[in-house]
Amino acid sequence: QVQLVESGGGLVQPGGSLRLSCAASGSIFSIAAMGWYRQAPGKERELVARITSGGSTNYADSVKGRCTISRDNAKNTVYLQMNSLKPEDTAVYYCNVEMKALYSPGPRDYWGQGTQVTVSS
Repeated sequence: QVQLVESGGGLVQPGGSLRLSCAASGSIFSIAAMGWYRQAPGKERELVARITSGGSTNYADSVKGRCTISRDNAKNTVYLQMNSLKPEDTAVYYCNVEMKALYSPGPRDYWGQGTQVTVSS
């Protein structure tokens, strides 16, 4: 059994910063890619940023230059540093981790419970 625990969301003024964290725990055999998605009301879930096990990253065009994704493999944790936040960044942010659990036949995607980010004055 594995689980993802997210933290770091909240209310911030436009131009402010937030750092999201997502820690994977449990019977983990290996972790491949880790990423963050978001879903705003009435919209589909979209990729924000993703980082591979080798450290390669990709970002949504809307957050390039404002967000940085990183990971600490020793802690099985992925981070999303968000700067210069805008009202349109308001959404529920979900952590996504591709990993293989012990005794499972292969890797699959796991999702966090979501953390609300609200950018408003």
